[in-house]
Amino acid sequence: MERQTGHQKLKINNEFYDRLSDHWYTAYDHPVALLRAENALRIPWIIKEIGQRLKRKGSVLDIGCGAGLLSNALAKEGHTVAGIDLSQNSLEVAKKHDATGFVDYRVANAYSLPFPNQHFDAVCAMDVLEHVEDPNLLIAEAARVLKNNGLFFFHTFNRNLLSYFVVIKGVEWCVRNTPKNMHVYPLFIKPDELEEIFQTHRLKTEFITGFRPQIFTRSFFQMLLTRTVPKDFSFCFSKSLSTGYCGIAQKAVFA
Repeated sequence: MERQTGHQKLKINNEFYDRLSDHWYTAYDHPVALLRAENALRIPWIIKEIGQRLKRKGSVLDIGCGAGLLSNALAKEGHTVAGIDLSQNSLEVAKKHDATGFVDYRVANAYSLPFPNQHFDAVCAMDVLEHVEDPNLLIAEAARVLKNNGLFFFHTFNRNLLSYFVVIKGVEWCVRNTPKNMHVYPLFIKPDELEEIFQTHRLKTEFITGFRPQIFTRSFFQMLLTRTVPKDFSFCFSKSLSTGYCGIAQKAVFA
């Protein structure tokens, strides 16, 4: 997808996901290993929040589900899960790893979701908002398919000099086989910009927190030396929203 900025045309590289195949789950010399490390922290958090807030099993949509890291985990917890992505190859990997066999995986565009209004108790958009040219349209569709009081889970990256060096240049320097333009800086989203979009679509932020890699650890220095991601590399929640951040917004009910 492209965004025009002045005379410079920027293109986000989403095509590489289609070539990952089983490397979604096995590669350590590719940034997809960082995605798995992120999910090791995020997935238990999402499962816990859904359980505490819904107090029952619910219907969940995973937008940009890739190879099903989150979708399959939610299904194993007993939720009714749908996952959409533009990568057919990634969805085939997701199906192969779906232990329940019940996840509804579909090739679909986040700008035009193939679901009726007010269909899901929760919608997740993890590591996807910074990969689309029009996050407003994606969030509009997410809000449309959310039930009143439904939960929107999100994770994305702030737009500032620190996030540029950590998320873009840092990954390029520290992890071999990093695809060109895996992230492009203008598509990063400041928290106040995201909040404006939420307000447009009846979403109210209930919780927000920073999200960053654990640095100055043995696995961090091992990654610097080897340019591969150690199995025990990890992320943590943070008070600072300077780099990554995630949270929950709730769909308001009109009086």
